[in-house]
Amino acid sequence: MKIDYNLIRKGNLVKNTSDMIEKYLKELLAQAAEIEIRRSEIAAHFGVVPSQINYVIKTRFTLPKGFEVESKRGGGGYIRIVKVQYSTAHELLTNMMAKIPEKLTVSMLQDLLQLLFDEGLLTEHEGNLLLTTLSHPVLTDMQRAILLTATIHRLDQSKK
Repeated sequence: MKIDYNLIRKGNLVKNTSDMIEKYLKELLAQAAEIEIRRSEIAAHFGVVPSQINYVIKTRFTLPKGFEVESKRGGGGYIRIVKVQYSTAHELLTNMMAKIPEKLTVSMLQDLLQLLFDEGLLTEHEGNLLLTTLSHPVLTDMQRAILLTATIHRLDQSKK
């Protein structure tokens, strides 16, 4: 896909440069499920160092957020970002359960709950209830992972 740097529209409120880069990449992904970018080109366009592009990709385009990232370093290097497309709720939930780590941080929990909400598998109210419950400080990361896995398993039973 040829990159069109004019996708960032004037007048949209963006908090900082990282937000602008994220918004730009998500707009590209709205046009195609897979994009291939060059760090140096994106960095030059936004007037930042290439490591800032790495930061945005590593923190905002993660598997729990519904993205797969592949990179190749070197002169002809690229970064490929793919928005994971699931054919059914069952496929998404099964994939998610398999990838929940043994120890689940609150940050990762938030990302996974957001993905469930974005995919229409949780209401905002249900997501907030789960977030409040599963981020309680009495839970260890291991307990949080077990409880979320059990919750997703139950959700999967009702979505088949």
